[in-house]
This record gives sequence, structure tokens and C-alpha cells, in this order.
Amino acid sequence: MDLKAQTQIERRDPATVMRLSRLGSLHQCRLSFMRQLTRRMARENWSFSRPKFDIDAKGVGCAVYTAHGPERAYSLVAFAHDLPPEKRSDRVIADAWDATFALFDGIPSEADIERLSNNVPLQEAGRISESELSLSRANRSVRLWSHVVDALAAGQQPDLEQIYQVGYLMRTTAVYGSGKFGAADREKVADRPEVYAPFQVEMLSVFLTRTFVRDLVQHMADAKGGSRAVKLDPDIARWLGIGNSTGLGMAPFIVNHPILFNNWIMAREKAIARVRSLESASESEVDQFRELFQRSQLSISWWRSQHPIQVEKLAALTADLDTLSDYLDTHALTDAFPWNRLMTWSETALSTEGQEFLASLILEPYGELVDGLATCMADSQAQAFVIDGTMSIGQARELIRDTHGWALDLDWEARENCARAWYVSEEKLEPRMGERFEEPIAEYEQPLAPARDAIAAYTLMGEWDESQTVAEFLLLCPEHRHTLRRVQMSRNAPYGEIRDNTIGSAVLPIDMLRAKLSFFGATHFDPRSDRWVRICMYSGAPYPEELTSENADFWVYPQVPV
Repeated sequence: MDLKAQTQIERRDPATVMRLSRLGSLHQCRLSFMRQLTRRMARENWSFSRPKFDIDAKGVGCAVYTAHGPERAYSLVAFAHDLPPEKRSDRVIADAWDATFALFDGIPSEADIERLSNNVPLQEAGRISESELSLSRANRSVRLWSHVVDALAAGQQPDLEQIYQVGYLMRTTAVYGSGKFGAADREKVADRPEVYAPFQVEMLSVFLTRTFVRDLVQHMADAKGGSRAVKLDPDIARWLGIGNSTGLGMAPFIVNHPILFNNWIMAREKAIARVRSLESASESEVDQFRELFQRSQLSISWWRSQHPIQVEKLAALTADLDTLSDYLDTHALTDAFPWNRLMTWSETALSTEGQEFLASLILEPYGELVDGLATCMADSQAQAFVIDGTMSIGQARELIRDTHGWALDLDWEARENCARAWYVSEEKLEPRMGERFEEPIAEYEQPLAPARDAIAAYTLMGEWDESQTVAEFLLLCPEHRHTLRRVQMSRNAPYGEIRDNTIGSAVLPIDMLRAKLSFFGATHFDPRSDRWVRICMYSGAPYPEELTSENADFWVYPQVPV
């Protein structure tokens, strides 16, 4: 592979990429945060220990799992609970869970564990400290949990088909970090190489949580079966990920962090453009692409959903795989610019879901070309960004036309274009979305409609002399400050703005959720409404004691256990 190949293919136009229908079709890729973490831990030869596992026969107690990096250690402090079935809920209003967790910065003392035992099980109602980097909780997937415990206790391995259908023994309902509920602010760890990339703290917490869940289910089987119990087959255990239920609380994130989200999309688009610009592909690169395509077909065959939107998308993706398979059977990928030809073909041959699946897949043979872009995905600029008051109103209006030109012709007085409103729940202090004309929420609306606000500012500035400055405008119209800030950010963040109406009657918050979760590395998206989704994390990944450079990356593509 010629790493000096000059990029000739341009990045895709933000007007194409930043539509919600496309963002809601993104797939994990080499730059996903889980894969960044497992690659780093393997490359740096991290070690892992379990200094404490004090769990009784009822599955109640405390355990500690420590990850030892080159310079620092991080410890998951886990608490297992005996939760009555009627208390088990994925909703954010729940007040009890099967397990609760905190990621401790370093190695906790017994005093630390005692302090955490009085607070972590309470979650929001408790309080953690700057020594903790994240707070989380999880519930069992009751049917699969019972099946695995019963099978192992009886001396048998669990049924693989049930493993594939569910994919996880526990699912988290929140993983809080970055200062929430007393945890350390992002600034405390942002300059540490191992967690500089986005969400590495949270991904490490989930990675260690998965190990605890495996150990806990084995412990429960041993307690029930005694001498008859058998150990869970490692090949089967590997396909048990961690589920997650994610709702509206996460959706506004990509609106509220335009520079950060731009950096994620920009890195992916740069990676795609680099691969498309390669004049040729070696035999080994083509072989690896074909192998991972076949393994992807297996993973997608396990993907289940009953939501009509996702059912339709899965049907389209399944048809896309057949179409792509036929293409690969008749094209050797030996022509000039094979990946660009393949991507160009996909634009008319495949659905949006299939196009984005393929865009992620073509990156896989090119780690040396792509992986370095991960260093560009954090955001060190947004907090320091200062509005340029010397910019002319004419220049500001031109920027709005560039990013929100699609919205200029919308009638923002029409009910269907402003049907929804985002607000913050008083009970849980998390974002929610309601019906503007059916609920008394308009006066509590959050600024999560950048397109509407941009057009309002654009229209008002049209009454001003274009040579006047933004500073003059904001002096008399300060309510438009947030819009002018975003507009000026767009000069360096072309992928920072969603090119769709986030308050219209047709908006699907699950598209925002999937866009963010795809960068986490999530798979098997299963919407339960237009406002929340279940996913699976780390399914197929090696456990800490298995992690090597050979298995640290492509674990996301399954191979059938023997």
C-alpha cells in the first residue's frame, strides 16, 4: 500500500452527509471508540486484575476490576444487587438496578469502596467524587440470564441461538461521566493519552463491566449447580456483549457539540476519501475486505428488530448485501481506483443504509492510512471559541446560506415545521421532546433548533446594511448570539450542523441516537420507538485475559464458534 498516495477524491459534501436519514444509517468503523480502546490496550500491553470479588450465593456483593496502563490504573468498582422483578426497569426514572458501577481513577482503598457502597447503588440520589470518572448501572436480560445460569448449573453450555438472538446478559441504562453527579470533569483527564480520544473513560467502564457480568453469571451458576456446574465456553462467552438502552437524553448531544461532532464526521470522511483515492488495491487488501464482508453478512443475519422503521431498513440492507455480493462476484477490484468505483456504484445501487455500511467496510484493510485520524476526533477548541465581532453581516448571512440554505424556503410558522419542542425534565434533569401545540412546554424550550434560529437571524439581518458588523447586530439583538457563534464555527467545522429540521413533525430522534452510538462502535440497533433504542457493545470482543494485538480490532466481525 502506498501511504504517500495523494488524495484526489474530495470528501463528501456536508449537504449529503449531514442529513438525518444518512446520519441514522451510520455503522461502526475503524475509528469507533471501542475499537480505538481495544487497539490501544493491546498495543500498550495493558494488564488486568480482579483484586476483589466478594459476592454471596444470592448474587449480592462487591467486586473490583483494575486495568493497568503504562502510566496509570483505572478500577471498576461493581455492586451486585438482589433486585425484585417488579423493580426492574430500563426507564431513567428507575431507582434500583441489578448492578451499579463507578470507574475509579486509580486503585481504590477499602475506605473508598465503603464510601462508594453508600452512594453508587443510589445513582443520581447518591454522590460520587472527583476520584470517580464515571457512574453507571445495568439490568439483567432476564430470559437469557436465567437460561445461561440454568444451563451451566446443569452441566451444559447455553443454546447458541438464544445467545445470538439477545446478545447480552445485562444492559446498561446509563453511563454518566464528565462531571455528572460529582464525578471528575473531562478536563481532569483530557491530557492523558489513553483517554484523550472521545468517550474512552466510558468505553473502558463498559469493557470492564462486561467482564464482571460474565464472572457474575458463572458465580451464580456455580452456586446453583455445585459440582455439576460447568464453566462457560470462552468461544460462547465472547459473543455476549453489553446491551444498552439509550433515549432522548443523548439525542441533543450532537446538536450541542458542533465542533466535536464535526471532528468525528470529518475524520470518517477523510478516511473514506483517502481510501477512495488509492489508485490500486493489493491482493491481500482485497482478500481482507472480502473476508470481512462475509463475516459482516453473518453479523447482520443476527440483527433483529420489531420496529417498523428498522424492519424496513434491515430488509433494504439484506437486499443490499445480495446486490453487493453479486458485484463482488463479477468485479475483481483490480481496476484503477477500485474503492472509488465501488463507492460511486453504491450511490445508485444501494440504499442509504447499504452505502454507509460499505463506506465503513472499505476502511478495514487500511489501518495505517486511517487509524491516525483518531487523534483528530477530540475537541479542544469549542470552549475557547470567541465570536468575531468584526465580521460583516453580509459575510454572516453568506455562512447561513452555506449551512442552512435548505431551510430558507421552509415556512417556519407552519405547525408541521415547528411541531416539536425540546425541554429539560424537572424530575430527571435530562432532555425531553414534546408536542408544542399539545403540551404547555413552549416557554421551557431549549435552543435545539439551530436551523429555525439561523433563519430567524438571517431574516432579521436582512434588514441591516450588509457592511455593518456582527458586533453591532448583537449589541441590539443579543438573543441571536448563539446562532452567530455556531455560524462562525462552521467555517472550520463544515460537518457540525445537521441539515434537517430538529423540531419538525417528521423528526426521528433515533437518527441522532444512532449517529452518536455508531461512533461508540455499537451494533444491532433496535429502536423501541422513535425516541429510544437498544444496542449491543463489545459483542465478539476478547476479554481482558485474552486481549492481544491479533484479536484487538476485527472482533466486531463474527466468526461462528466451533
